[in-house]
Amino acid sequence: MRAPGFWHQPPGLISTLLAPLGALYAQGTARRLANGARTRARVTVICVGNINAGGTGKTPTVIALAELLRNRGVKAHVVSRGYGGEITGPTRVVEGQHTADDVGDEPLLLAAFLPTWVAQDRAEGARAAVADGADAIILDDGFQNPALHHDLSLVVVDAWRGFGNGKVIPAGPLREPVAAGMARADLLLSIGSDTAQARFAHQWGKAVSVPRLTGALEPLPTGLPLAGMPVLAFAGIGHPEKFFTTLREMGADLLATHALADHQPLSDTLMARLIREADMRGAQVVTTEKDAVRLKPEFRARVMTLPVRLRLNEKGPLDAALDQLFGTAA
Repeated sequence: MRAPGFWHQPPGLISTLLAPLGALYAQGTARRLANGARTRARVTVICVGNINAGGTGKTPTVIALAELLRNRGVKAHVVSRGYGGEITGPTRVVEGQHTADDVGDEPLLLAAFLPTWVAQDRAEGARAAVADGADAIILDDGFQNPALHHDLSLVVVDAWRGFGNGKVIPAGPLREPVAAGMARADLLLSIGSDTAQARFAHQWGKAVSVPRLTGALEPLPTGLPLAGMPVLAFAGIGHPEKFFTTLREMGADLLATHALADHQPLSDTLMARLIREADMRGAQVVTTEKDAVRLKPEFRARVMTLPVRLRLNEKGPLDAALDQLFGTAA
C-alpha cells in the first residue's frame, strides 16, 4: 500500500478522527513489547529499525554497518523477517538459488554483501546464524519485535518526512509514539540532504532524546551515462520520489516515472507495459537495486539499475557505541 497523503501533513480532520484507533495500535505495540521474552543471543545483536511504517533507508544502513563491522574484523550476519517472501526459515539466503518470491527483496539484496538469514522467528534465525559462525547479528527491522534482546538499537528516519504528523497508524505513519521509540533507542540516524536535515532538526529536534547521526544516500559512480539520457523510471520502494529526484540530479531526461507500491511484484504484464512504453518514447528503463532483484531474468537486460550507498556525515557516536560492544577499533 501507499502511505495516505494526510500522514505527512499537519494533523487535520481525518487524522483526528482516526487518533483513537492509533491509540489502540500504540497500546498493542507497547503490550507486545512488555510481554516479550527477549532471548539473549550468544553474540552481539544490533537492531536497525524504525518508528515509521515504510521505507526510511534501513537497507543501505545495514550495508554500511556491515562494512564498519567488517573493518573491525567482526563477521556479522543479517537476520530478517523476509517480508514478501514465502520461506519462513530460518534459511540462509543463497544468491542464484533463492528469488524475491522466496525470501523477499531486501534479504536477497543484502545477501550480496554479507550472510543473510530469513526467519519469521528472529530468535531461531539468530541461533542459526551463530551456529553458522556469526560474530554479531544485524537485525534488519524488528525494533518493535520482542523476540531478541538488542545490544544496540539504531533507529533510522527519513530526514525530510521526519515522523510525519506525529500520529500512530492509521492516523499517521508511526508504529508507536516517538517518545516510546526514543525511550528504547540508543542512536537515531536521519537520512537526507542538508536542507532535509535542517528541516528535521527544526521539527523534531526536541523529540530526539538520543545521539543523532546524519547521512545521505548517494549513487555509486558506476559510469552510467545518465546525463541527458531519456529515461523511464520505476520504483517500488517506500518513497519512490526520492529515487526520481536522484535521477534528475544526475542529469537524466526523465520522460516518465512510475511510483509502485513498496515491494510490489513485477509481473510479466507490468514489465511488458513499462518496456513497451519506454520503447515508444525512445527511453531507457531505470530502477533501484531493491526493485532489480525482483526482476525475472528475461527482463534484466532491458532495465538499468542505479545503486546507492549511505554516506555518514559523522560516525563518532556510532564508533563509540561499537567500541563499547567490540573494543576499540585498530
